[in-house]
Amino acid sequence: MPQKIGVYFDQSSVGQYLDLEGLSTYVKNQFGDLTPVVKIHPRLNSQAGRELIKADLDSGAIDTVCVCGTSPRVDWDIFDFGPGVLVDRVNLREQCVMCYKNPDGTLPQAGAIPEDLRLMAQDYVKMGVTKLTKMGMSDPQVIESVRTILVLGGGWTGLTSALNAAALDYDVVLVEKEQVLGGYAAKMYKTVPLAYPYTDAHDTGIDLKIAAVKAHPKITIHTGTSLVELKGAPGKYEAKLANGDTFPVGSVVLATGFKPLDPNLLAPLGYGKSKDIITTMQLEEMAKAGKIVRPSDGQPARNVVFVLSLEAMLDEALAKAAEWREKIKNPEPVGEATDSKDQPKEEKAEGFVFEKLESIRHMPFSNEVSTLTALKQARYVREFSKDAVAYVFYDHMMVPGINERYYKAAQDESGVMLAKGTVYEIGMAGGQLTVKARDTLLGSDIEVPADLVVLPTGMVPTTAMDPVLNLQYRQGPALPDLVLFDGFADSNYICFPYETRRTGIYAAGTVRQPMLMARSEDDANGATLKAIQCLVSANRGMAVHPRSGDSSYPKFNFVRCTQCKRCTEECPFGVLDDDEKGTPQPNPSRCRRCGTCMGACPERVISFDNYNVDMIGSMIKQMEIPPDMKKGGPRVLILVCENDAYPAIDMAAMRGLRWSPYVRFIPVRCLGSVNSIWIADAMSKGTDGVMLLGCKFGDDYQCHFVKGSELCNRRMVNIADSLKRLGVEPERVVQEQLAIDEYDRVPTLIDNFINYILKIGPNPFKGY
Repeated sequence: MPQKIGVYFDQSSVGQYLDLEGLSTYVKNQFGDLTPVVKIHPRLNSQAGRELIKADLDSGAIDTVCVCGTSPRVDWDIFDFGPGVLVDRVNLREQCVMCYKNPDGTLPQAGAIPEDLRLMAQDYVKMGVTKLTKMGMSDPQVIESVRTILVLGGGWTGLTSALNAAALDYDVVLVEKEQVLGGYAAKMYKTVPLAYPYTDAHDTGIDLKIAAVKAHPKITIHTGTSLVELKGAPGKYEAKLANGDTFPVGSVVLATGFKPLDPNLLAPLGYGKSKDIITTMQLEEMAKAGKIVRPSDGQPARNVVFVLSLEAMLDEALAKAAEWREKIKNPEPVGEATDSKDQPKEEKAEGFVFEKLESIRHMPFSNEVSTLTALKQARYVREFSKDAVAYVFYDHMMVPGINERYYKAAQDESGVMLAKGTVYEIGMAGGQLTVKARDTLLGSDIEVPADLVVLPTGMVPTTAMDPVLNLQYRQGPALPDLVLFDGFADSNYICFPYETRRTGIYAAGTVRQPMLMARSEDDANGATLKAIQCLVSANRGMAVHPRSGDSSYPKFNFVRCTQCKRCTEECPFGVLDDDEKGTPQPNPSRCRRCGTCMGACPERVISFDNYNVDMIGSMIKQMEIPPDMKKGGPRVLILVCENDAYPAIDMAAMRGLRWSPYVRFIPVRCLGSVNSIWIADAMSKGTDGVMLLGCKFGDDYQCHFVKGSELCNRRMVNIADSLKRLGVEPERVVQEQLAIDEYDRVPTLIDNFINYILKIGPNPFKGY
């Protein structure tokens, strides 16, 4: 623990707004011998400022540094004095002087230092010094990582990943469930262009990639087998295959790809009415075999219709599904023609298909994949028969980036007809397939005869069908998936697209989301680098993203642990296993240092060396609470997520936005780490309100730690109950969602809450 803290004020960033001499005296009076050095420098982030601090450290005058000035999000490298020196920052610029406005909404007069601003600065400095007294240096748990990467899947993505890792001098074990390598790419006739000029489909190149993998000395290949067990943690996993082979691996690239959606589920869209209604995968196999014909009679297909606008038929099918549910739930009296017991078998089967269709409503298809595949295959039709015509009906033509060139080339292809319109029926008329569409650019309904009708192939990740990984984790053998999106691996798609919720396991290609070969190759590159980064981090005892480089990890006081299992169940990343008694068993290299376990623990037995329950609680207790809200104003504590909300507040201040001086910010790693005792501490001290400000949660979550904000929201029910028992209004504690780019909302969120607190009056505990 720190014994001698040096406190340094930056004149250039806050000196013109604050009485730094007065603040220095205040610090000395408050902390005495704990802060033997308190200095003001004209510009701390200069070489001279750094040398000033370094000289005090070298002389032994101080052992810990507290820098008061700019946000910790800037100049962090300047104030890094090595792994043996604790440094913390007090944000007096962005979150104190720059955001300050008088309680009446006016700006302070030039040269005047308002009393509320002075009190705010004093609180922040006190909290900063107190925070350091509760921090310790981390003792990294270094793992000597196994320099072997396990690649699951021998398709285009897996082969690319294996070659990447081997090129960087890592050993690779490549496991493919099928007897041969290549995956779906080996079954394709051609691919959407991967290289300049991006106008024509070409050979996939999969054979060359397979040959390169087989020839590489650092790649060991297992085909015709699968992973049946993966236990351990990043850097020291042990893998077991179905053929009995076992071996150590450091990290995993999951590239097992997709399986086509059962085409029978497309019955409401016309599939099954005729042999000549097929999927894009079936057409690809036809082209690979060298001909495009009608399956019904083997005759060449002259008119081929590709349907991309599925929404109308899906909606109609779902309406029928709801109708069948009502009939099953509320059958009509026995004897009626519509009684469910007398319902024809084919209608019951159709009703079942409608029910199943709901499970694929959200994301078995990708507009980008379906669009480019339809354009490619429409040109196949012309390649195999120059007098054939291909029609592509679409609602939206999704051709991002360089693929615009390919789209324009398809437009220029004679015999390829691109028609914007909604297909609402695929039927038969006199033995002839017909496709009906409305809302076309022509402004009227149209009907097109067809020899073949081609529907998109739904892409279902292999992980939705079986565990694939077979993890020996307390939270189960499979990756947590995105329920709304049919089993794709859960990840922070916005910030960390390759990272799954199992540290050390990185998803790439169509097992992660629908994509084509070009993007799958990019995915393989990214996932491989992440897998290597994970091994390097484990070798140094440090966390991966988002707290990359953090050497702390959760420590448990098992003497007080009640084996309630909240930490093991709520951890978003499956870090904790448990023994036969239910005692948590940490795996530091799985941990991403979010502190969710700390927030979950009712006994408060979990802590980090540099982040713990006592630290935040002690900071809260340093807030000065005016005894009379009418004279000194209310006080509101805002616990701020360091990933989105904290930078949003900084950006709001830097853009000239200001808010009430009655709030105090304390950054937390994640709202998931918020322990209810902090709110109890704040309320018992007389704080008038508490706001928890963090990332968006729900289906479109943006939490860097995936579930932190959501877990915090669930805990709000328990917090409300506790406040009621104390005789405190639950409305005094709120949780708000704030994305990093929503900085313009900051003043409104804060001022509205302050106005609400003023309306309901002071905390009943104020003055006790």
